[in-house]
Amino acid sequence: MSAPVLQIRGLTRRFGGLIAVNNVSFEVQEGEIFGLIGPNGAGKTTLFNLMTGLTPPSSGTLLYHGADITAQPPHTIAEKGIARTFQNIRLFRSLSALENIKIARHARTRAGLLAGVFGRDRAEERTVDERAWALLDLVGLSSKAGQEAQNFSYGDQRRLEIARALATDPQVLLLDEPAAGMNTSEKGELTAFIRRVQQEFRLTVLVIEHHVPLVMKLCDRVAVLNFGELIAVGDPASVQRDPKVIEAYLGGS
Repeated sequence: MSAPVLQIRGLTRRFGGLIAVNNVSFEVQEGEIFGLIGPNGAGKTTLFNLMTGLTPPSSGTLLYHGADITAQPPHTIAEKGIARTFQNIRLFRSLSALENIKIARHARTRAGLLAGVFGRDRAEERTVDERAWALLDLVGLSSKAGQEAQNFSYGDQRRLEIARALATDPQVLLLDEPAAGMNTSEKGELTAFIRRVQQEFRLTVLVIEHHVPLVMKLCDRVAVLNFGELIAVGDPASVQRDPKVIEAYLGGS
């Protein structure tokens, strides 16, 4: 097995008297697709927020390739190679699909966003354009490049958000409920798409998802949270048989 790309050690987050994430520890291996499931309010998105710097932990440590990145700001964590999507889609709604991706891509340019806007490095800007078009083509949205994101369907917004995350050249991609609002057919297409992206970009992928069959089909390993605590971690088959998981999340024996 390859070395862990992420090591979560005792991460805890308290909001006043509420413990949203309670002493959670697990490792994610490089190149695997890792699922995170649990009931509503289990602490899944809070854990993602801790891992991407949006929320500082109350205690615990996060290691990335063995280096401590605990509580570093989101832009620093993104620069290191960790990107994410959100449960509630956070696109620049009044900007076009192409512009959304180009803004993200500027995180990987030398000149930066303002220099690109004012044409100070035209060669690099052409490279940004080419990369943005390639990512739009990857997610099937190149024909809608000039359309404002707010006019996209829910599924198209999800795909655009994934393309924007990929524009930062991540090594680790965190997807927060990517199948939310999709029908059965769309979920099947999403499963194949995530696997293709993971292989093509050589990514480690973490997925929060409520649709248990999708997680069990897609993921190499699965962790289960309940009331902020880790109650199981392992391969999909063993997790599905775990009595604690059955009681907490899968609806009884």
